[in-house]
This record gives sequence, C-alpha cells and structure tokens, in this order.
Amino acid sequence: MTILQIAILAIVALVLGRLPKGRQLTLLAVSAFAVFWLQPTEPFVSLVFWLPVATLVITTLAWALTSVPEARDWKQNWPAIAILVGVVLLMDLNRYLNLTQVYISTTPSFTFTLVSLIVIAVATFLLTFWQGTHRILRVIAFIVIILIFIFLKLPQLANFALNYLSTVHGQNPNTADVALSWLGFSYLAFRLMHTIRDRQSGRLPAVTLGEYVNYVIFFPAFTAGPIDRLERFVKELRTPLPMGNEDWIDAGTRLFVGLFKKFVLADLLAVISISDVLVPQVKGAGWMWLFLYAYSFRIYFDFSGYTDVAIGLGRLLGIRLPENFAAPYLKPNLTQFWNSWHMTLTQWFRAYFFNPLTRVLRSRKKLSVWIIIFSTQISTMVLIGLWHGVALNYVLWGAWHGLGLFIHNRWNELIRNRLPAWTQSSRGQIAVNALGVFVTFNYVTLGWLFFNLSTPAIAWQALLKLFGLA
Repeated sequence: MTILQIAILAIVALVLGRLPKGRQLTLLAVSAFAVFWLQPTEPFVSLVFWLPVATLVITTLAWALTSVPEARDWKQNWPAIAILVGVVLLMDLNRYLNLTQVYISTTPSFTFTLVSLIVIAVATFLLTFWQGTHRILRVIAFIVIILIFIFLKLPQLANFALNYLSTVHGQNPNTADVALSWLGFSYLAFRLMHTIRDRQSGRLPAVTLGEYVNYVIFFPAFTAGPIDRLERFVKELRTPLPMGNEDWIDAGTRLFVGLFKKFVLADLLAVISISDVLVPQVKGAGWMWLFLYAYSFRIYFDFSGYTDVAIGLGRLLGIRLPENFAAPYLKPNLTQFWNSWHMTLTQWFRAYFFNPLTRVLRSRKKLSVWIIIFSTQISTMVLIGLWHGVALNYVLWGAWHGLGLFIHNRWNELIRNRLPAWTQSSRGQIAVNALGVFVTFNYVTLGWLFFNLSTPAIAWQALLKLFGLA
C-alpha cells in the first residue's frame, strides 16, 4: 500500500468506527472494495478483476463449507450476499463509468459477470445443504488452497500459465515472464485453513456470512497480516472496543510509527541493503557486514511497520488486532526470537503443524526425544520458509532456523543444571543475556543471506566475503 492509500483507509476507518448502526455491513462493503482497489496490476488486465472476484468467491464457499446450521438463516445472510454481489458488479460497471483513477475500466462483459455470480450463488446455496459430503469437501478445499498457494509461489508454473494465456490471446509469450500477484492470498489461505481445520475439530464458532467474510478480508490486515483467529475477531466485531482518549493516542501513534518505520527507515535502509547486484561488487568484509545489517533492520522495519499500520487502523474500527512483533532482535536465544517475530504466523504453525506432528511422533515409543525435536523443528521451519516462496533459498533459510532451534534446545538441556555460580548473580545474568542477544541477532542476520539472495551460490559468495575468505 502507498502512503495515500493508507491515509484514505485511515479516514474511512475513522468514519466507520463512529457509525451507530450498520457498521458490520459497511465494513464488509469497504473491505470488499479494498480487495479490488489494492490489487496490483497484472500482465493480463482482466486478472486485476478476476483475482479479487476469486478471493470473494473462495471466501464465500469456505463459509458455506464451515458454517453450522444455525448460522445459515437467509434473513441473517442476504444483506451480506447483496453487498458482495453489489461490489463486484459496481467494479465491473467501471467499463462504462471509466473512473480509471479509482479502478481499471477494462473489465469483463457485465452480463458474463452477472451470470457467473448467479452460478456461484447457486453453488454456495447447495453447499449449505449438502451436509453429508461436507467432511470430504472440506478436505478437498484444504488441499485446493494449498495447491493454489504452491502455484502462486512457484514462478515456473505461474509463468507457464501466463505464457499459455498469452498464446491463446495472440500475444508474445515473453510478455508473461512475471509472477502472479494475487493480493493477500498468503494470509487468505491461512485464515481459510484455520476455519476449515477448526470446523473439522468442532471448535469453530457459529458466524454469519458477513462476519466470516469480514474476518477473512478485514482491510487493515488483509495484505500483510497479522493473522487473527476467527473466535477472537468476531467478539470485537460484534461489540467494538470503546475509544477513550488513550485509545485515540494509541491508534494514532501506531499509525504514524508504522508509516515512519516503513516509508522512512525501511526505504532508506533499502538503498544500502545487501542484494544480488551488490554482493559481487563488495570487496571488504566490513562493508559486507554493514550491508547485511542494513537488510536485517530493513526487513524488520518494513514488516513491523505494516503491522503497526494494520493495528492502528483496526483500533480505529474498535478491533484490537494481535501483536506481531515484540522487540525480536533483543531476545537472548532463537526460541524467544521466534516467539517475538511474526508471532501470529509462528502460532499458526505451532497450532496446526508442530503440535499435531509432535503428538504423532511421541506416540511412536521407539523414537528418541532428540529425533522428535529435530524432525518437528526442521520441518516446521522449512514450511515457514516455503510459505515465503517455493525455492531452494527459502528451504535453506528455514533449515538454518530449524537447526538453530534444535541446537538451542539441546544446549539448554545440557547446561540447565551446570551453569557456574557467577551466572546466578545479577551481573552474571546481564552478561549471559547480552552475549545471548549478540549471538542470536547475528545468527538471524546470517540467515537473511538465504532469505534475501536469490540463489544459494550468491548467498555462499556473500558468506565467504563476510569472513574474509573470498
């Protein structure tokens, strides 16, 4: 998002948060509009329309698969259906209105869009009544979401699809040599999978279509998180938090601090951050460390800045989004770092992958404890790496952190009762903590080589230069 877009959304949030009635439905309309408005440009202009439509369609179908009978009453849900259909048709009508400053004017035929929406509405209606097949369909939906995610994260597959579309439309296939940018799908996928899995286990609360879609596409958090939980979000959606003087100050502070982090600090550090182009040109180890540290702080300010903006916007709407960062670079070990860095992502993987896998492995008595710990930590962190992109460098970044977590776990077990007496004093604890912060920060920083540089070969070249070996 740009500063102008954030400013407009802040004004909208300020107005929405003060509405005495109709807040939920108005928020739904604004969030649905934002899905279209914020969608990046694509090689095929029509994708700028169809990808947001797909977001709304997938979300609606997911609600139909996960909703309980008491939440499917027509009287409760027809206003939300009308709003979602209305927003899609309004965006499609821009082919006639031609408000290009607001949205693209190259949209599909209005009749074709209307027929498509009718088909989708019928499919949603049928899903709400096919109770006997919901369990199977939820499994299929879970798998489909993962497959879409892999498709988007694999540039080769995306480029192949775009090249094919180029050929079909009589265009030069080379013009499609770019990745698809489906706005917010990474976070959309986790929210949908969370609700599908919780519905399977019977933990999902009863919510209407409007509440469910508001949770999934809530505009402050749709593009960059944090990843909230439905049960927590709905409570504040139904009963927004009051805004006292301190709350206004807190919301405004989070907004301005987030903007400063992202558009001042992160953008300035981007100029000197390590990159594929910079690595071959750097001669001294000192300069390489400087550029690597610049990237380390840049990614923190960039990501945490967007989170601050999201939390500030949410607070204006009476919804307190979960924190995502808690001074991660000041943590004395890697475990505490991951409990403070992108916390909602870590908690999601812990709840839906790490803990279930640990329980399964522990049920097999032949496996030793260290094998279970190694397997669960490596696999979890590799998956987190793949969430950022299906590429070898992200696998290595995940494995780097998984190995670090395993080593810390085993080291902690080894020295738990063997620390010398001086470490128990206040000064000793300060010294040990300071050393831990230094080691952890530099370990994390070295890991950013695999994350930011496009190939392991470039990362290895940078690593050698950091220690004066090349």
